[in-house]
Amino acid sequence: MSTVYRYRWWIVTTLALTAFTLFTAEYQEAQTTAVLAATLRQSTPLVLGALCGILGERSGVINIGIEGQMLMSAFAGFIVASSSGDLLLGVAAGIATGMLMGAFLAFLSVSLQSDQIIAGTVLNIAAMGLTSFFFQQGRSLPSGKTSPIRLGSLADLPVAGRVFFSNRPITYITLLLVPILWYALFRTTWGLRTRAVGEHPSAAETVGVSVTRIRYVNLILGGGLAGLAGAYLSLEAVGSFERLMTNGKGFVALAVMIFGRWNPIGAWGAALLFGYANAVQTQFQFRGWLADDPQFIGMIPFVVTIVVVAGFVGRTRPPASIGQPYSRE
Repeated sequence: MSTVYRYRWWIVTTLALTAFTLFTAEYQEAQTTAVLAATLRQSTPLVLGALCGILGERSGVINIGIEGQMLMSAFAGFIVASSSGDLLLGVAAGIATGMLMGAFLAFLSVSLQSDQIIAGTVLNIAAMGLTSFFFQQGRSLPSGKTSPIRLGSLADLPVAGRVFFSNRPITYITLLLVPILWYALFRTTWGLRTRAVGEHPSAAETVGVSVTRIRYVNLILGGGLAGLAGAYLSLEAVGSFERLMTNGKGFVALAVMIFGRWNPIGAWGAALLFGYANAVQTQFQFRGWLADDPQFIGMIPFVVTIVVVAGFVGRTRPPASIGQPYSRE
């Protein structure tokens, strides 16, 4: 019976969101398409950040430094792209920066066995301070954005064509990464070892799985995903760098991860919900609705975050060994 009610809830929610989207877009195809396309764009950095968190927490390491990894990677990617004139090199620099920060987090939390919350906080504070300082000291640099890629005749389809088949490269990469990471986590030996380390590291160690190596690899790979999210912000979404441009997206990604139950597919669905909240906020501002109270409109995505975290924390079960340092006996 509970399964029936669950499906009913999803059906009712889908119908309600569809009706609200049509109302927000004033029942115009072009505007409806714009809202849905904005939803996908806004969800991209969130799902990448959530995937970063999933890799870490599935192996037992809390990563609240996603915000800092994204911010530092956005800065590094933009500086390299602006200096070299090569956007691809900038994206690679962003990914490399995220991976380095992931390795540093692994050193603090795995090798030194520091408190994982404090270790992530160190990353956030360091990234905010360093990027703000160097941004103020630097000079104005030319900006650039990756170009959209149209997937042939699919891009000409009504609504779906512009939403799914006419996007920029990192958006396509993200759409591919979600099923790939799901398959890797739940259908491969590496995924089984990762989940074993996150649930019972001592048992995993007894069958020859290196807990330290798994956690290092996952945090470095996760850092690369956070770095890709940062590169998306500065080189694909905006085309420039601004102080604190992540604007809390790394922390929202943690809520997305929890809402998605540490599952890449679930995290993507949750990211779409948060992206939808941002898209609706933008549509409200564009249409001039509630123009006398812009603060109310601006808080919509954060209200959604609070409601989701309040409603789902405690109802979901994280990996059993999460946040617990492991010492080989």
